[in-house]
Amino acid sequence: MNPVFILFSFFTIAVSFSYQPNTPEMAVKKYTYLAIGDSYTIGESVAPAENFPNQAVQLLQKENSVTIEARIIAKTGWTTDELEAGIIAADKEESLLPSYDFVSLLIGVNNQYRGRSVEEYKPEFEALLKKAIRFAGNNASHVVLLSIPDWGVTPFAEGRDRSQIAAEIDAYNKANKEIALQHKVHYIDITPWTREAATDHSLLAADGLHPSGKEYKRWAVKIAAWISKLV
Repeated sequence: MNPVFILFSFFTIAVSFSYQPNTPEMAVKKYTYLAIGDSYTIGESVAPAENFPNQAVQLLQKENSVTIEARIIAKTGWTTDELEAGIIAADKEESLLPSYDFVSLLIGVNNQYRGRSVEEYKPEFEALLKKAIRFAGNNASHVVLLSIPDWGVTPFAEGRDRSQIAAEIDAYNKANKEIALQHKVHYIDITPWTREAATDHSLLAADGLHPSGKEYKRWAVKIAAWISKLV
């Protein structure tokens, strides 16, 4: 056989192999999200899939093609000190990760409901916010604080001084926003939305007090948009 032909054939095969396309499947990015709070975080009176942390996860996974695992530490009726105790208990049970990619915090309505002062709330809230930042790997930009909803507009508040409730909620939110800004975390003011329930009862759950899945979706959209900028 002609040596030139052999050499040419070898070169052709070698070139052919060197240009084989390499198209491995893209690995799906995985993230973790810790949501801490009270009844508004756990989603009292709505299905688990309708609370705002889970709706945010659903939106993110649909729009960003990522996997996000949500962990919720919240209980109806919890105040700031009770949330602190709940976090400590979960940590002792080793059910918490050392850190999370994103953390949300919403707490304080039960402090207000029980007649506790804003001055008492401030240091307890700040301690929780600092803990949230630590859970986010000390990355404050990956922590979001949601303002306290105004339950005074709901049927549950019938017979109570609604204007006083609104004023106290505003005072609590003024305090938590100032602390949030000091620590450079993201802040979402959902309180004006919750006041729309005074005339739109579709924004309320069947218990006439807590938000409906429809209302929670508005919060979830805001959280998903915030996280989308970070992933």
